[in-house]
Amino acid sequence: MSAQEFGREVLNAHNTYRALHDAKPLTLSPKLNQLATQWAQHLLATNSMQHRQNSGYGENIYMASGGNLSGTDAVRSWYNEINQYNWQRPSFQMNTGHFTQVVWKNSTELGVGFAKRGNTMFVVCNYNPPGNYNNMYRENVSPRRH
Repeated sequence: MSAQEFGREVLNAHNTYRALHDAKPLTLSPKLNQLATQWAQHLLATNSMQHRQNSGYGENIYMASGGNLSGTDAVRSWYNEINQYNWQRPSFQMNTGHFTQVVWKNSTELGVGFAKRGNTMFVVCNYNPPGNYNNMYRENVSPRRH
């Protein structure tokens, strides 16, 4: 799968989930794609899971080993943190920060990068403007529509 196809798949997965929370669709940013790809390559080269410091963008990272790895899998794993989100006390929680960034209403641009060697793949998404700001959860993370 080409980087372009992978990016489109990850974008579509984000926008499917965002629609469930009344968040506008994200658009792909070539600049953020490049940033995300560089970081994914760094993570693969160092075999580490760590966030880039002080990029100015929101960031989700994902690592998987195994057979058919898709961009949809990465986004689904982030989104599934919804099950642990405390809707009564909307705030940053270590175990739900990926989910809240995926559906963060104020984010408008997405960058997608991945790096793969053998059966190991790292996926990095960058978001502009970044999400997960204290005291802004109630207006940016809406409950799922049924």
